[in-house]
Amino acid sequence: MPRTALTREEVLRAAADLVRQHGPDALTMRKLAAELGTAVTSIYWHVGNRESLLDALVERTVQEMGAIAPRGRTPVDRVVSVARALRRELRARPHLIALVHERGLTDRMFLPAQQALVHEVHAAGLRGARAAQAVRAVQFQVVGFLLVERNRERAPVQSPGVGDLWSPTTAEHDPALARALARPPDPEKLFTASVRALASALLGSGEPREENGN
Repeated sequence: MPRTALTREEVLRAAADLVRQHGPDALTMRKLAAELGTAVTSIYWHVGNRESLLDALVERTVQEMGAIAPRGRTPVDRVVSVARALRRELRARPHLIALVHERGLTDRMFLPAQQALVHEVHAAGLRGARAAQAVRAVQFQVVGFLLVERNRERAPVQSPGVGDLWSPTTAEHDPALARALARPPDPEKLFTASVRALASALLGSGEPREENGN
C-alpha cells in the first residue's frame, strides 16, 4: 500500500540518490514514487513538478557544499583540508554538480569554500590581490585535478601502458624515477602533495605574519 507519512526531506534525499547513481535523466516522478513506495500525487504535493524538484535538489546541493570546515594547526594545513574536502564532495556528486552548473549557480556553490580559504590566507598574512590569487589558485587546482582524474577514469585501456613506457633510459638514467613513474599514481596522495606544495608557496610557512609583511 502507498505510504501515508512522507516528508519533503525524504523526497529530496531519494531524488538526490537517484540522480547521484544514474544521472538526471533517470529522475522521473513515477520512478521516484516507486522508490519511496508512495503515490505520484504525494511527490507532487511535497515538491511540485519535476522542474521544481530539480531546483530544490540544486539548492540542497549548494547548501551541502557549504558545510566544508577547515581542520589543522596552521593555515597551510587548513587550506589543504578545505581542498581535500572540496574534492571529495565534488567527486561524490558529479551529476548533482552538473545540475548546479546548468542552473548558473556554480559560483554561489563555491562561495562557502572560498570564504573558508579567505579566512586562512588572511591568517597567513595575505591581503587584497595576493589573497584573491591564493584563493583562486587553490580552487582551480581542485577543479583541474578533478577534471584530469575523471578523464583518466573514462579513458580506454592504454597500450602500451605507463609501465611499458618508463625505463632508466626514458627517465634520464634515474632507475628509481622510472620505477615510480611506471606505477599507477595514488590520486589522494598526489592531490594532497600538490595542494600542500601550492599552499606552502602561496602562504610561505603557513604561520601568521604581520600585515605589512615583516
